[in-house]
Amino acid sequence: MASSTRDRLISVAHDLFYKDGFHSVGLDRILADVGVTKTTFYNHFSSKEDLVLEALRKHDRWWRDTFMNILHQHGGDSPRAQLLAVPEVLNFAFNAGEYNGCIFINVAVEFPLKHDPVHMAAAEHKKSLEDIIRQLGAYAGADDAEQLAQEIAMILEGAYVTRHVTREEQTVETARRLVKSIVDRRIPEKCAEV
Repeated sequence: MASSTRDRLISVAHDLFYKDGFHSVGLDRILADVGVTKTTFYNHFSSKEDLVLEALRKHDRWWRDTFMNILHQHGGDSPRAQLLAVPEVLNFAFNAGEYNGCIFINVAVEFPLKHDPVHMAAAEHKKSLEDIIRQLGAYAGADDAEQLAQEIAMILEGAYVTRHVTREEQTVETARRLVKSIVDRRIPEKCAEV
């Protein structure tokens, strides 16, 4: 079944934005790639910013589902084991295709004003992933689930940027050691619920 014009616009824009940047990809390029007119575009979106937000919402839904699936796949039903599996998310992100950084970090850099709706969407995404980690920490019996979530989230963010900038292959292994250290400190294995 063919996707709707709106879905095609979001999908093509998402891929172009991720590959070439949000500001450098013009509306005309997106329309040419999809094969629609500006009139058709404005039947679906009020502006390019509206399209950017929809592309981010699409990526947010996909990434949160992917994030949870990877943690469950590698950590099973144990919240502690799922936390230890967080670096597998990085492994997936770095090897699933052409890695061009974290789309949410990229957009936050291009839209740096904290009150900008696009920047706010990136911040909300980051907060939602931190909330997932915090909940897992609480379920696992962490001494401070909030601190654990902040620490692991910072490792994720640092790993995304490090891999993007340096292309260092050992980024995942470094993150794995750091996450294990945090989990072992905050959730001793003998105290964790299984």
